[in-house]
Amino acid sequence: MSYILQTNHLTKTIGGKTLVKNINIHIKKGEIYGFLGPNGAGKTTVMKMITNLWKPTEGIIEIFGKPLTVQSYEALKRMGSIIEFPTFYEHMTGYENLVLHSEYMGYYNHGSIENALDMLGLTDAAKKLVKNYSLGMKERLGIARAILCKPELLILDEPTNGLDPAGIKQIRELLKTLCTEYGITVMISTHILSEIESIADRIGIIHHGTMKKEISMKEIEQMSFAYIELSVQNEKKAAYLLSEKLKLSNFKIVEKETIRIYDNHVSTQEISRVLTQNDVPVVAIGKKAETLEDYFLKLTAEVGNDVETD
Repeated sequence: MSYILQTNHLTKTIGGKTLVKNINIHIKKGEIYGFLGPNGAGKTTVMKMITNLWKPTEGIIEIFGKPLTVQSYEALKRMGSIIEFPTFYEHMTGYENLVLHSEYMGYYNHGSIENALDMLGLTDAAKKLVKNYSLGMKERLGIARAILCKPELLILDEPTNGLDPAGIKQIRELLKTLCTEYGITVMISTHILSEIESIADRIGIIHHGTMKKEISMKEIEQMSFAYIELSVQNEKKAAYLLSEKLKLSNFKIVEKETIRIYDNHVSTQEISRVLTQNDVPVVAIGKKAETLEDYFLKLTAEVGNDVETD
């Protein structure tokens, strides 16, 4: 299978410290690829190498079917990107910054700047100096600049930083539009899982500098299964009763006072009855389905202190 972007054993070492190791990424044309991981997992390091800002210590990057080198000017022209926080000429207006970017890229398409500003809700702010922009406005201007030249591949590193919920929703809808209507392939990194769950076609999970898994969202949905989540005041006694009275074995205490029961032959009513009869009050009980968050936490085996779910 051919990929618009792939990496092979991508590794970066600085000062004797390995930041990422043996990263293999495969992104197909026209899909939204979610690059997930906690803060500090190595997402930005990988994206800096993909956009030629950093050179790999080891490994190969292929973009549009060709290896990325210091001479890959034409390939880079076909890409748009935001890496870390976007920077601008603060004494210039948002519009003037986009004009400068168009000239730098040699892209002169009538109406493209106005269209990009409109898509990001920045038309009214186009003539304001960037130094007067809020953090969220600068982030949106960065995305406008990234899509201005109609790239075939869009690389976005945490693009919703500083945005309110309405702004995050706007970006999600924009990315879906760019993918479905313009055929733009999108790679987006984030530590906020809910940003990706509703729009990604495929995800890659990175943790402590290594790739844990590449998988399609469809595969996750097919693997997903229902479970019963039980909240009680005494989880240890409840676990004992589940095992001894109900003869259940497929359950797990996931945190204090919370148990997940994966056996599918027992009802919530039966569980409540047995626990209540044995002096274990049930605070809450209900059926749920596994989410991207659940899958992520399984792979990383952590409670994800710096991974947000909404």
